[in-house]
Amino acid sequence: MEYNQYINHVELQGIVGTSRVSNLGEKNAVSFSLATNYAFKDREGCHVIETTWHNCTSFADKEDDLSIYAKGTPLHIEGRLRNLRYTDACGCERTTIEVVASKVRRVEP
Repeated sequence: MEYNQYINHVELQGIVGTSRVSNLGEKNAVSFSLATNYAFKDREGCHVIETTWHNCTSFADKEDDLSIYAKGTPLHIEGRLRNLRYTDACGCERTTIEVVASKVRRVEP
């Protein structure tokens, strides 16, 4: 089995919601939410817009401009999906999917 036989790639374009920066020494880890929309017509022919919020993480150099992660900024990101497991406050084990962004760029609205 060849290592590159499988693909884990995601590409999203949306609007930044909340963001948080953590210092990792040489780099910053930026955790942010990204809202994407999907438009369709329902059975009655009415236009519906479905918004999905994605949990994302990006790693940035210390000198990078982090203002692109401000709320309301339109971004285009490329990266991979990662499953995260954690235990919530009630002691229940939970799983969530996170987008680990390898490329992040601001887009015009």
